[in-house]
Amino acid sequence: MKHPRPGYLAAAAVFTAGMLGTTLPTPLYGLYRQQIGFSELTVTVVFAVYAAGVIAALLLAGNLSDTLGRRPILLSATALGAASALFFIFEQGLPQLFTGRILSGFSAGLFSGTATATVLDLAPPGRRARAAFAATAANMGGLGLGALLSGILAQYAPWPLKLPFLVHLALLAAAAAVTWMLPETVHRTRPRPSLRPQGMTIPPAVRAVFVPCALAAFAGFSVLGLFTAVAPDFMATVLDVHNLAVAGAVVFSVFCASTAGQLLMGSISPAKALPLGCAVLVLGLLLIGASLLEESLPILILGAVTGGVGQGLSFRAGLTMIGTAAPELQRSATLSAFFVFAYVGISLPVVGVGALTQELGVRDAGLVFAGCVILLVTAVTTYLKLRPPTT
Repeated sequence: MKHPRPGYLAAAAVFTAGMLGTTLPTPLYGLYRQQIGFSELTVTVVFAVYAAGVIAALLLAGNLSDTLGRRPILLSATALGAASALFFIFEQGLPQLFTGRILSGFSAGLFSGTATATVLDLAPPGRRARAAFAATAANMGGLGLGALLSGILAQYAPWPLKLPFLVHLALLAAAAAVTWMLPETVHRTRPRPSLRPQGMTIPPAVRAVFVPCALAAFAGFSVLGLFTAVAPDFMATVLDVHNLAVAGAVVFSVFCASTAGQLLMGSISPAKALPLGCAVLVLGLLLIGASLLEESLPILILGAVTGGVGQGLSFRAGLTMIGTAAPELQRSATLSAFFVFAYVGISLPVVGVGALTQELGVRDAGLVFAGCVILLVTAVTTYLKLRPPTT
């Protein structure tokens, strides 16, 4: 008797396991600082190396699964994630941290496009919308779960700098087994095309839509980067919260809220969701700034959830609008450009915050960051009101 093969939910579970590893170090940076001895700026540079790995994978290998098949690329992404975990397990200093983070970035870059495509490919015709949300939830949910799992294990279990990565290795082994059983959805009958990197492009007809969408994604991802890279240090230094499980839970709340924001966009048109998401993002940033001024953890959590919802709304709206406006033959490269802007947003501003902490301290650096992103998002919102994008 032939057994049914795993479907799109199994592919979403693989996606979750892969993305989970990318945020495992988030609650642990304080422990690494104590063990190795480095500044907040170095923390943000270590984080930015991850984003550089994601961007490189998107630009150089974003279209490989269309040529080589989904399963080989998913297995490659899983192997890179496992290699990253091993570097963290056997970490002896900054070189291993940097290597582990860039391998994690390569893994996430491969997972982002390939796992999303796999989930959509395996969905029955009547469940494409559910599958699209499953892919989104797997992506953001995995990112949030990584910080939560790591924080809980580091706070309440032994070997805080090793056990989270050992658990991730076990999850990746299970993910590889599931991936091996997934049906291959890419079947080429014609000769295999060139394996040239796809690069990125912004067709002239798309630029009017692309610019505000990309700026909104840049701003939204900078908020995600702030929480993923330096929020635990903010909490310890400014709010006197040293529980790593709490730090992981706060980061988890941001990504859960982002998933909820993307789900909300299903009931709002993209043209309305984009400025609405920007407005909600500004409110979240105002609350984050207020939490630093008032030294209040509840306000910080409220700001995290509000900012996450705004980021999710604006990001999915931008992705939908650009995907609709781009010519079919240039859609993949145009979306790659959009993701590159997003991941530049998750890295460069956060490095700026790290540099500012050297001069201003953690609290004031966070306030300057919030003010700058508020100005950017307000400008984007104003532009959208004056010149609503059309697709």
